[in-house]
Amino acid sequence: MQDTVKSHLSKRSFSLKKITIQLLASLSICGGLLAQAHAEDKAAFVYIGPTSDHGWSYAHDQGRIKAEKALAGKFKTSYIENVSETADAERVIRNLAQQGNKIIFATSFGYMNQVEKVAKQFPNVTFMHATGYKEAKNVGVYDLRTYEGAYLLGVIAGQKTQSNVLGVVGSFPIPEVVRNINAYTLGAQSVNPKITTKVVWVNSWFNPGKERDAALALISQKADILMQNTDSPAVVQAAAQKGVYAFGWDSDMTKFGPNAHLAASVLHWEKVYTPALEQVANKTWKPSAIWYGVKQGAVGLENFGPAVTAPMKAKALAVQGELLKGTVHPFAGPIYKQDGALVTAKGTVLSDATLSKMNYYVKGVEGSLPK
Repeated sequence: MQDTVKSHLSKRSFSLKKITIQLLASLSICGGLLAQAHAEDKAAFVYIGPTSDHGWSYAHDQGRIKAEKALAGKFKTSYIENVSETADAERVIRNLAQQGNKIIFATSFGYMNQVEKVAKQFPNVTFMHATGYKEAKNVGVYDLRTYEGAYLLGVIAGQKTQSNVLGVVGSFPIPEVVRNINAYTLGAQSVNPKITTKVVWVNSWFNPGKERDAALALISQKADILMQNTDSPAVVQAAAQKGVYAFGWDSDMTKFGPNAHLAASVLHWEKVYTPALEQVANKTWKPSAIWYGVKQGAVGLENFGPAVTAPMKAKALAVQGELLKGTVHPFAGPIYKQDGALVTAKGTVLSDATLSKMNYYVKGVEGSLPK
Protein backbone atom coordinates (compact mmCIF):
# COMPACT_ATOMS: atom_id res chain seq x y z
CA MET A 1 0.00 0.00 0.00
CA GLN A 2 2.91 2.32 0.76
CA ASP A 3 4.18 1.74 -2.77
CA THR A 4 0.75 2.69 -4.15
CA VAL A 5 0.70 5.93 -2.09
CA LYS A 6 4.25 6.79 -3.22
CA SER A 7 3.21 6.20 -6.83
CA HIS A 8 0.22 8.55 -6.50
CA LEU A 9 2.33 11.20 -4.79
CA SER A 10 4.99 10.92 -7.51
CA LYS A 11 2.40 11.38 -10.27
CA ARG A 12 0.80 14.29 -8.41
CA SER A 13 4.21 15.95 -7.98
CA PHE A 14 4.91 15.54 -11.69
CA SER A 15 1.51 17.06 -12.56
CA LEU A 16 2.14 20.01 -10.24
CA LYS A 17 5.53 20.64 -11.83
CA LYS A 18 3.95 20.48 -15.30
CA ILE A 19 1.22 22.93 -14.29
CA THR A 20 3.82 25.24 -12.72
CA ILE A 21 5.92 25.22 -15.90
CA GLN A 22 2.86 25.92 -18.04
CA LEU A 23 1.77 28.74 -15.72
CA LEU A 24 5.22 30.33 -15.80
CA ALA A 25 5.28 30.08 -19.59
CA SER A 26 1.86 31.73 -19.79
CA LEU A 27 2.97 34.50 -17.46
CA SER A 28 6.06 35.01 -19.59
CA ILE A 29 3.96 35.35 -22.74
CA CYS A 30 1.52 37.74 -21.03
CA GLY A 31 4.44 39.75 -19.71
CA GLY A 32 5.84 40.03 -23.19
CA LEU A 33 2.49 41.13 -24.58
CA LEU A 34 2.10 43.70 -21.80
CA ALA A 35 5.59 45.04 -22.48
CA GLN A 36 4.83 45.25 -26.19
CA ALA A 37 1.54 47.06 -25.52
CA HIS A 38 3.29 49.46 -23.19
CA ALA A 39 5.98 50.18 -25.78
CA GLU A 40 3.36 51.15 -28.37
CA ASP A 41 2.22 54.69 -27.52
CA LYS A 42 -0.94 56.29 -28.87
CA ALA A 43 -1.30 59.22 -31.27
CA ALA A 44 -4.53 60.77 -32.53
CA PHE A 45 -5.53 62.88 -35.52
CA VAL A 46 -8.50 65.25 -35.85
CA TYR A 47 -9.88 65.86 -39.37
CA ILE A 48 -12.17 68.60 -40.67
CA GLY A 49 -13.72 66.34 -43.32
CA PRO A 50 -14.14 62.66 -44.14
CA THR A 51 -11.09 60.57 -44.96
CA SER A 52 -12.88 59.68 -48.19
CA ASP A 53 -12.90 63.28 -49.46
CA HIS A 54 -9.87 62.61 -51.71
CA GLY A 55 -8.62 66.03 -50.67
CA TRP A 56 -7.25 67.58 -47.47
CA SER A 57 -8.38 65.01 -44.90
CA TYR A 58 -7.61 62.11 -47.22
CA ALA A 59 -4.06 63.41 -47.70
CA HIS A 60 -3.56 63.79 -43.94
CA ASP A 61 -4.84 60.27 -43.37
CA GLN A 62 -2.49 58.85 -45.97
CA GLY A 63 0.33 60.57 -44.07
CA ARG A 64 -0.92 59.04 -40.81
CA ILE A 65 -0.98 55.55 -42.31
CA LYS A 66 2.53 55.87 -43.74
CA ALA A 67 3.93 57.28 -40.49
CA GLU A 68 2.42 54.48 -38.41
CA LYS A 69 3.86 51.91 -40.81
CA ALA A 70 7.29 53.54 -40.64
CA LEU A 71 7.19 53.41 -36.82
CA ALA A 72 5.63 49.96 -36.43
CA GLY A 73 5.67 48.93 -32.78
CA LYS A 74 6.23 52.44 -31.43
CA PHE A 75 2.88 54.13 -32.10
CA LYS A 76 -0.71 53.10 -32.63
CA THR A 77 -2.65 55.89 -34.34
CA SER A 78 -6.35 56.71 -34.49
CA TYR A 79 -8.44 59.51 -35.98
CA ILE A 80 -11.74 61.35 -35.64
CA GLU A 81 -13.20 62.70 -38.89
CA ASN A 82 -15.83 65.33 -39.71
CA VAL A 83 -15.01 67.51 -36.68
CA SER A 84 -16.35 71.04 -37.15
CA GLU A 85 -14.26 74.09 -36.26
CA THR A 86 -16.48 74.89 -33.27
CA ALA A 87 -16.71 74.03 -29.57
CA ASP A 88 -17.17 70.45 -30.76
CA ALA A 89 -13.48 70.40 -31.70
CA GLU A 90 -12.52 71.37 -28.16
CA ARG A 91 -14.56 68.47 -26.77
CA VAL A 92 -13.02 65.99 -29.21
CA ILE A 93 -9.45 67.16 -28.57
CA ARG A 94 -9.96 67.05 -24.80
CA ASN A 95 -11.38 63.52 -24.96
CA LEU A 96 -8.37 62.36 -26.98
CA ALA A 97 -6.02 63.85 -24.39
CA GLN A 98 -7.94 62.10 -21.60
CA GLN A 99 -7.65 58.79 -23.46
CA GLY A 100 -3.87 58.80 -23.04
CA ASN A 101 -2.69 59.91 -26.46
CA LYS A 102 0.92 61.09 -26.27
CA ILE A 103 0.48 63.46 -29.23
CA ILE A 104 -2.57 64.93 -30.96
CA PHE A 105 -2.52 66.41 -34.47
CA ALA A 106 -5.26 68.97 -35.17
CA THR A 107 -5.34 69.31 -38.94
CA SER A 108 -7.34 72.44 -39.72
CA PHE A 109 -6.76 76.16 -39.18
CA GLY A 110 -10.04 76.62 -37.32
CA TYR A 111 -8.92 74.32 -34.48
CA MET A 112 -6.31 76.82 -33.29
CA ASN A 113 -8.07 78.33 -30.28
CA GLN A 114 -9.42 74.96 -29.17
CA VAL A 115 -5.93 73.44 -29.26
CA GLU A 116 -4.55 76.37 -27.29
CA LYS A 117 -7.17 75.92 -24.57
CA VAL A 118 -6.89 72.14 -24.22
CA ALA A 119 -3.08 72.19 -24.33
CA LYS A 120 -3.03 74.33 -21.18
CA GLN A 121 -5.10 71.70 -19.39
CA PHE A 122 -2.83 68.81 -20.46
CA PRO A 123 0.78 70.06 -20.21
CA ASN A 124 2.18 66.52 -20.56
CA VAL A 125 0.49 65.89 -23.89
CA THR A 126 2.08 67.11 -27.13
CA PHE A 127 -0.13 68.97 -29.60
CA MET A 128 0.59 69.91 -33.21
CA HIS A 129 -1.69 72.26 -35.13
CA ALA A 130 -1.78 72.44 -38.92
CA THR A 131 -1.66 75.86 -40.63
CA GLY A 132 -1.87 77.79 -37.36
CA TYR A 133 0.55 80.16 -35.68
CA LYS A 134 0.03 79.85 -31.91
CA GLU A 135 2.87 77.94 -30.24
CA ALA A 136 3.39 76.90 -26.61
CA LYS A 137 5.66 74.61 -24.60
CA ASN A 138 3.61 71.62 -25.70
CA VAL A 139 2.17 73.03 -28.95
CA GLY A 140 3.94 73.09 -32.30
CA VAL A 141 2.59 74.33 -35.63
CA TYR A 142 3.12 72.91 -39.09
CA ASP A 143 2.12 73.46 -42.68
CA LEU A 144 3.07 72.52 -46.21
CA ARG A 145 3.94 75.04 -48.91
CA THR A 146 0.85 74.28 -50.94
CA TYR A 147 1.48 77.48 -52.88
CA GLU A 148 4.50 75.79 -54.50
CA GLY A 149 2.20 73.10 -55.85
CA ALA A 150 -0.27 75.76 -57.02
CA TYR A 151 2.54 77.59 -58.83
CA LEU A 152 3.53 74.39 -60.65
CA LEU A 153 -0.08 73.73 -61.66
CA GLY A 154 -0.13 77.28 -63.02
CA VAL A 155 2.90 76.53 -65.18
CA ILE A 156 0.92 73.70 -66.79
CA ALA A 157 -2.28 75.74 -67.06
CA GLY A 158 -0.53 78.68 -68.68
CA GLN A 159 0.75 76.41 -71.44
CA LYS A 160 -2.48 74.47 -71.93
CA THR A 161 -5.22 77.12 -71.86
CA GLN A 162 -6.91 78.25 -75.05
CA SER A 163 -9.02 81.05 -73.55
CA ASN A 164 -6.26 82.48 -71.31
CA VAL A 165 -8.85 82.45 -68.53
CA LEU A 166 -8.22 80.23 -65.52
CA GLY A 167 -10.67 79.43 -62.75
CA VAL A 168 -10.29 78.69 -59.04
CA VAL A 169 -12.91 77.28 -56.69
CA GLY A 170 -11.99 78.81 -53.33
CA SER A 171 -13.00 77.69 -49.83
CA PHE A 172 -12.43 80.58 -47.40
CA PRO A 173 -10.55 83.85 -48.09
CA ILE A 174 -7.80 83.20 -45.53
CA PRO A 175 -4.09 83.82 -46.30
CA GLU A 176 -3.42 80.14 -47.01
CA VAL A 177 -6.00 80.06 -49.81
CA VAL A 178 -5.24 83.53 -51.16
CA ARG A 179 -1.56 82.52 -51.46
CA ASN A 180 -2.53 79.51 -53.54
CA ILE A 181 -4.72 81.56 -55.89
CA ASN A 182 -1.96 84.12 -56.37
CA ALA A 183 0.74 81.47 -56.86
CA TYR A 184 -1.41 79.65 -59.44
CA THR A 185 -1.83 82.91 -61.34
CA LEU A 186 1.87 83.84 -61.14
CA GLY A 187 2.92 80.36 -62.27
CA ALA A 188 0.65 80.62 -65.31
CA GLN A 189 1.83 84.16 -66.10
CA SER A 190 5.46 82.99 -65.98
CA VAL A 191 4.81 81.10 -69.23
CA ASN A 192 1.86 83.11 -70.57
CA PRO A 193 1.59 86.83 -69.60
CA LYS A 194 -1.95 87.04 -71.00
CA ILE A 195 -3.41 84.94 -68.18
CA THR A 196 -6.27 86.16 -65.98
CA THR A 197 -7.86 84.22 -63.13
CA LYS A 198 -11.45 84.19 -61.93
CA VAL A 199 -12.44 82.97 -58.44
CA VAL A 200 -15.71 81.65 -57.03
CA TRP A 201 -15.88 81.24 -53.25
CA VAL A 202 -18.00 78.47 -51.67
CA ASN A 203 -17.29 79.24 -47.97
CA SER A 204 -16.78 75.58 -47.19
CA TRP A 205 -13.90 73.13 -47.20
CA PHE A 206 -16.00 70.18 -48.29
CA ASN A 207 -19.31 70.63 -50.07
CA PRO A 208 -19.42 68.72 -53.37
CA GLY A 209 -22.66 70.40 -54.51
CA LYS A 210 -21.35 73.94 -54.01
CA GLU A 211 -17.98 73.03 -55.49
CA ARG A 212 -19.64 71.68 -58.61
CA ASP A 213 -21.86 74.77 -58.99
CA ALA A 214 -18.80 77.01 -58.60
CA ALA A 215 -16.92 75.03 -61.24
CA LEU A 216 -19.82 75.31 -63.68
CA ALA A 217 -20.05 79.07 -63.02
CA LEU A 218 -16.35 79.47 -63.86
CA ILE A 219 -16.70 77.41 -67.03
CA SER A 220 -19.60 79.64 -68.09
CA GLN A 221 -17.18 82.58 -67.76
CA LYS A 222 -14.78 80.97 -70.26
CA ALA A 223 -12.40 79.45 -67.74
CA ASP A 224 -11.06 76.35 -69.47
CA ILE A 225 -8.69 75.11 -66.76
CA LEU A 226 -9.75 74.87 -63.13
CA MET A 227 -7.90 74.64 -59.86
CA GLN A 228 -9.50 74.27 -56.46
CA ASN A 229 -8.73 74.90 -52.82
CA THR A 230 -11.57 72.68 -51.68
CA ASP A 231 -11.56 69.02 -50.80
CA SER A 232 -13.88 66.97 -53.01
CA PRO A 233 -13.31 65.76 -56.60
CA ALA A 234 -16.45 67.60 -57.76
CA VAL A 235 -14.43 70.20 -59.69
CA VAL A 236 -12.61 67.54 -61.70
CA GLN A 237 -15.91 65.77 -62.36
CA ALA A 238 -17.54 68.99 -63.59
CA ALA A 239 -14.58 69.74 -65.85
CA ALA A 240 -14.79 66.24 -67.35
CA GLN A 241 -18.49 66.65 -68.02
CA LYS A 242 -18.03 70.02 -69.75
CA GLY A 243 -14.94 69.12 -71.78
CA VAL A 244 -12.45 71.38 -69.99
CA TYR A 245 -9.51 70.60 -67.72
CA ALA A 246 -8.79 70.54 -64.00
CA PHE A 247 -6.17 69.50 -61.46
CA GLY A 248 -6.13 67.13 -58.53
CA TRP A 249 -5.65 69.06 -55.30
CA ASP A 250 -3.90 67.48 -52.28
CA SER A 251 -4.12 64.05 -53.91
CA ASP A 252 -4.41 62.35 -57.29
CA MET A 253 -7.96 62.72 -58.64
CA THR A 254 -7.40 61.06 -62.01
CA LYS A 255 -10.13 58.45 -61.60
CA PHE A 256 -12.80 61.17 -61.35
CA GLY A 257 -12.02 62.51 -64.83
CA PRO A 258 -9.18 60.66 -66.59
CA ASN A 259 -9.21 62.83 -69.69
CA ALA A 260 -9.84 66.11 -67.85
CA HIS A 261 -7.20 65.59 -65.14
CA LEU A 262 -3.98 67.38 -66.13
CA ALA A 263 -1.89 66.63 -63.03
CA ALA A 264 -2.12 66.68 -59.25
CA SER A 265 -0.39 68.67 -56.55
CA VAL A 266 0.05 65.89 -54.01
CA LEU A 267 0.77 66.46 -50.31
CA HIS A 268 2.95 64.05 -48.32
CA TRP A 269 2.15 64.79 -44.67
CA GLU A 270 4.20 61.80 -43.51
CA LYS A 271 7.24 64.06 -43.98
CA VAL A 272 5.94 65.89 -40.90
CA TYR A 273 4.27 63.06 -39.01
CA THR A 274 7.00 60.43 -39.03
CA PRO A 275 9.74 62.59 -37.45
CA ALA A 276 7.28 64.18 -34.99
CA LEU A 277 6.19 60.77 -33.73
CA GLU A 278 9.82 59.62 -33.50
CA GLN A 279 10.71 62.69 -31.46
CA VAL A 280 7.83 62.12 -29.05
CA ALA A 281 8.81 58.45 -28.69
CA ASN A 282 12.43 59.45 -28.00
CA LYS A 283 11.38 62.36 -25.75
CA THR A 284 13.27 64.82 -27.95
CA TRP A 285 10.26 66.75 -29.31
CA LYS A 286 10.38 70.53 -29.03
CA PRO A 287 7.83 73.10 -30.26
CA SER A 288 8.64 74.61 -33.63
CA ALA A 289 7.05 76.10 -36.73
CA ILE A 290 7.40 73.65 -39.64
CA TRP A 291 6.74 74.71 -43.22
CA TYR A 292 7.77 71.99 -45.67
CA GLY A 293 7.52 72.06 -49.45
CA VAL A 294 9.08 70.69 -52.62
CA LYS A 295 12.56 70.75 -51.05
CA GLN A 296 11.51 68.29 -48.32
CA GLY A 297 9.52 66.06 -50.69
CA ALA A 298 6.27 67.12 -49.02
CA VAL A 299 4.70 68.79 -52.10
CA GLY A 300 5.03 67.75 -55.71
CA LEU A 301 3.51 67.17 -59.12
CA GLU A 302 2.22 63.67 -59.79
CA ASN A 303 0.03 61.75 -62.22
CA PHE A 304 0.16 63.77 -65.43
CA GLY A 305 -2.85 63.23 -67.66
CA PRO A 306 -2.91 62.40 -71.39
CA ALA A 307 -3.70 66.01 -72.35
CA VAL A 308 -0.32 67.20 -71.01
CA THR A 309 2.19 67.13 -73.85
CA ALA A 310 5.81 66.10 -73.36
CA PRO A 311 7.09 69.71 -73.63
CA MET A 312 4.47 70.92 -71.09
CA LYS A 313 5.46 68.18 -68.65
CA ALA A 314 9.16 68.85 -69.15
CA LYS A 315 8.68 72.57 -68.45
CA ALA A 316 6.69 71.92 -65.26
CA LEU A 317 9.20 69.38 -63.98
CA ALA A 318 12.07 71.74 -64.78
CA VAL A 319 10.44 74.45 -62.65
CA GLN A 320 9.87 71.90 -59.89
CA GLY A 321 13.58 71.13 -60.05
CA GLU A 322 14.36 74.82 -59.68
CA LEU A 323 12.08 75.01 -56.64
CA LEU A 324 13.94 72.04 -55.20
CA LYS A 325 17.27 73.78 -55.66
CA GLY A 326 15.93 77.10 -54.41
CA THR A 327 16.73 78.98 -57.62
CA VAL A 328 13.05 79.76 -58.27
CA HIS A 329 10.52 81.19 -55.79
CA PRO A 330 6.82 81.61 -56.65
CA PHE A 331 6.78 85.03 -55.01
CA ALA A 332 9.98 86.52 -56.44
CA GLY A 333 9.66 90.14 -57.60
CA PRO A 334 8.54 92.09 -59.35
CA ILE A 335 5.06 91.34 -58.04
CA TYR A 336 2.15 93.76 -58.27
CA LYS A 337 -1.16 93.87 -56.48
CA GLN A 338 -4.39 93.75 -58.39
CA ASP A 339 -4.51 97.57 -58.44
CA GLY A 340 -0.96 97.83 -59.84
CA ALA A 341 0.79 98.69 -56.56
CA LEU A 342 4.25 97.17 -56.30
CA VAL A 343 4.46 94.45 -53.63
CA THR A 344 8.09 93.48 -54.01
CA ALA A 345 10.74 94.63 -56.47
CA LYS A 346 12.81 92.59 -58.88
CA GLY A 347 15.56 90.70 -57.12
CA THR A 348 13.61 90.37 -53.86
CA VAL A 349 11.39 87.61 -52.49
CA LEU A 350 8.43 87.85 -50.14
CA SER A 351 9.35 86.58 -46.67
CA ASP A 352 7.52 83.76 -44.93
CA ALA A 353 6.16 86.27 -42.43
CA THR A 354 4.67 88.33 -45.26
CA LEU A 355 3.31 85.28 -47.05
CA SER A 356 1.59 84.11 -43.87
CA LYS A 357 -0.51 87.30 -43.83
CA MET A 358 -1.31 87.62 -47.54
CA ASN A 359 -4.67 89.38 -47.92
CA TYR A 360 -4.70 90.72 -51.48
CA TYR A 361 -4.94 89.47 -55.05
CA VAL A 362 -1.98 89.84 -57.41
CA LYS A 363 -2.35 91.51 -60.78
CA GLY A 364 -4.31 89.27 -63.11
CA VAL A 365 -6.78 87.94 -60.56
CA GLU A 366 -10.20 89.42 -61.23
CA GLY A 367 -12.95 90.37 -58.78
CA SER A 368 -12.85 91.56 -55.19
CA LEU A 369 -11.38 89.61 -52.34
CA PRO A 370 -14.12 88.99 -49.73
CA LYS A 371 -13.54 90.60 -46.36
